[in-house]
Amino acid sequence: MNPLRRKVYMAAGSTTVSLGTGRKEFHPKKPRPGLEEHIREAGQGVLAQIGGAANVDEGVIGNFMAARFNHQGHLGALIPSIDDGLLWKPCHRVEGACASGGLALLAGIRSVLAETSEVTLALGTEVQNSVKAIYGADILSGAGWFRGERKHGHAHFFPSVFSDRAGHYFEQFGRDRTRNAFARWYRNAIENARLCPTAQEFHNTTADLEALALREPNPHTFVDHLNVFDCSKVSDGASAIAIVSEDGLSRIGVSKQDAVEVVGWAQLEADLTRPPEDPTRLETTRRTVARALEVAGIGIGDLATVECHDCFTMSGLLSVEAIGLAAHGEGPDYICAGETARGGSVPFNTCGGLVGWGHPTGATGVRQAISLWQQLTGKAENWQVEIPANRPYGLQVNMGGNDKTVVAIVYKRGG
Repeated sequence: MNPLRRKVYMAAGSTTVSLGTGRKEFHPKKPRPGLEEHIREAGQGVLAQIGGAANVDEGVIGNFMAARFNHQGHLGALIPSIDDGLLWKPCHRVEGACASGGLALLAGIRSVLAETSEVTLALGTEVQNSVKAIYGADILSGAGWFRGERKHGHAHFFPSVFSDRAGHYFEQFGRDRTRNAFARWYRNAIENARLCPTAQEFHNTTADLEALALREPNPHTFVDHLNVFDCSKVSDGASAIAIVSEDGLSRIGVSKQDAVEVVGWAQLEADLTRPPEDPTRLETTRRTVARALEVAGIGIGDLATVECHDCFTMSGLLSVEAIGLAAHGEGPDYICAGETARGGSVPFNTCGGLVGWGHPTGATGVRQAISLWQQLTGKAENWQVEIPANRPYGLQVNMGGNDKTVVAIVYKRGG
């Protein structure tokens, strides 16, 4: 099977601010944009770059839990609210926990490959500040297995899941060196976010980020092995991008130099009812990335930059190893040596990732694609990193749940 029997491109990305604590304009008791407003802002941002809604064949939106966060299901029918020109066009919603945005991208890619669409508007969104954080943690636990692990799990369910992974990693590879890597990951995330105006941590002015991140975890108030700085924040936002064929690029008036080509992708599932065989590895991520790189016909050494799913500093560290940039147990040294920083050999999460930019759950996968489109086409402005001519590739890894649903996409600079 050839998963890429015709060329597929992405262009014209648009994202809202990741709104939540840390942003100066955010106040929990003041009115703020809702689900519909975020969707419209992101969608209209794309339409303005592609000649309007008349050029769109279909729409898809990724979302995890709007039915509980916002009492709103039926999100496909919100896409026409972006613009009247989207009325009477096929639209639908996809869900895969925190990988919902990545699944929206794959739905658009498959439509272009199937020749049922030349231009697909792909969106992702989540508005989570509608409830208190502890209730939000319970809602997000729906990404786990309710009848099994969730019923007996921690109130802060997913922080506890990755705290447990961290505890196993500490035992096997050492606590201090691993926590130092967590602190460096946090520092990198915030330093990157300070350069990106839409990032949730854009306004963060903390002087010594690593010292802050090294505060001891308090299991009496949170979880055993992670502190709050090891975690992505509660975020509201939406992201959107156009997924197009070569004919679609001509239709929307975008050159290949202003687009990225999808050269490899994979999406794999693990069994939600089974715990990981080895908590110190992200096995689904490893397999998915390996498959995407195989389809792309490239190796790890060809990557210029990576967007990984660092919902926690622990998942960031494990992603480095699962991708293959560091051997099992050597991720802390790789991170502490600065290899994932802006000036490192492979910069990770250059606008802050989930820890720094924010994590509006269903929007994250689409936002990752936008970040890579911006980097690979030189549109990242203040947060641009060098993309070597001999390494024109970027990788995104979008993970749902505890390494259960994983989407990996490899992009190449257009032209």
